[in-house]
Amino acid sequence: MNDKQRTPWFYVPSLYFAEGLPYIIINTVSVIMYKNLGISNERIGLWTSLLYLPWVLKMIWAPLLDIIGTKRRWLLSTQFLLGLVFMGAGVAAAGGNFFFPSLALFAAGAFISATHDISIDGFYMLAMPEKEQAFFVGIRVVAYRMAMIFGSGGLVYLSGQIAEKTGSANLAWAAGMLVPAVLFLLMWVWHRFVLPHPAVDRPGVSANRFQGFFDAIEDYFKQDKILFILFFILLYRFGEAMLMKMASPFLMDAAARGGLGVSTSEIGILYGTVGMLALITGGIFGGWILSKYGLRKCIWPMSLALNLPDLFYCLLASVHLPAWALYPLIAAEQFGAGLGFMAYTVFLMSLGSEKFKTSHFAISTGLMGLGMMLPGMASGYLQAMLGYKMFFYAVFLITIPGMLLIPFIPIKQKTA
Repeated sequence: MNDKQRTPWFYVPSLYFAEGLPYIIINTVSVIMYKNLGISNERIGLWTSLLYLPWVLKMIWAPLLDIIGTKRRWLLSTQFLLGLVFMGAGVAAAGGNFFFPSLALFAAGAFISATHDISIDGFYMLAMPEKEQAFFVGIRVVAYRMAMIFGSGGLVYLSGQIAEKTGSANLAWAAGMLVPAVLFLLMWVWHRFVLPHPAVDRPGVSANRFQGFFDAIEDYFKQDKILFILFFILLYRFGEAMLMKMASPFLMDAAARGGLGVSTSEIGILYGTVGMLALITGGIFGGWILSKYGLRKCIWPMSLALNLPDLFYCLLASVHLPAWALYPLIAAEQFGAGLGFMAYTVFLMSLGSEKFKTSHFAISTGLMGLGMMLPGMASGYLQAMLGYKMFFYAVFLITIPGMLLIPFIPIKQKTA
């Protein structure tokens, strides 16, 4: 098959499914896996939050991918390596001393996955003309979100079912990790055959690219009200980051420990499927609202939509509710998170100058990752100290400083 016969339908959906899957497994599914395998909340919060770090720092080594090799070669190599990482994680999960070996593999996988993201996004822009790029943006988003549902829903449900049938959580998660391992090796084979060979996909300049990167950083920190911007980026999702790390442990913990005793399989349905669909729906609806009314009018209500539903967890930790009540409450909380995240994303997109638009957005998203990583690291310790009920009240209070910064940040009349 020559390049002219290789329609983007052959590779765009599979590439962006491959981009989303390791992110959701390493940052979300790992929390459920470790909780299911008996790891404490303190260790879960600290170590799984550190796995965000490569996505925070990926802008630093991104220029190297322009200098060394091609985007096509990078993405194929990283897909093969991700297959090996998840295979190793499956083997590690089957053993007795699984925690640090599997964590080391997830850390390697995070670095490889961040590099994989850079290479895919770069290849996407090189492989197609701009008109096709615009058309396939929606396909990219759908494929990425399907990977999130597959990972946090399907894989978690599968692992829970295997654990119930075999009586071994270790065996269940070994099988669960082998699924993405096989998928990545199959996608590596598939993409070797279907990806085109763009003539422009070749090693580029070196010194100029690095100089441009440093110029972009200098320009970013010269923005008006930069201190307010930085604190807002770091604090806006502070409470959400803590909630994200401890929500699944809370749902899974036994009643004697203050949890709700939800099974692993049901977590896959409740949080990984229903919750994820609500999150996606909130994001889509938020994008439409922002395109209609603009960020200035929407940021306050969307911030409240993000943070007020945290009180649902206070309710769940305080009052015994029937099992069916979990579904609307979790869905509403995740829908609000989708709304709030869209306002935050549009704000990040509005920052910086046109000259360094791409680099400035990369810096902003790196800072966003830092704002998720740091509170996540502390979440398990705070929960262990306060217990679930008081922890969720503390999480709600932690959301207030980020909202109080809204009047002081520069909000442009920008839509989604």
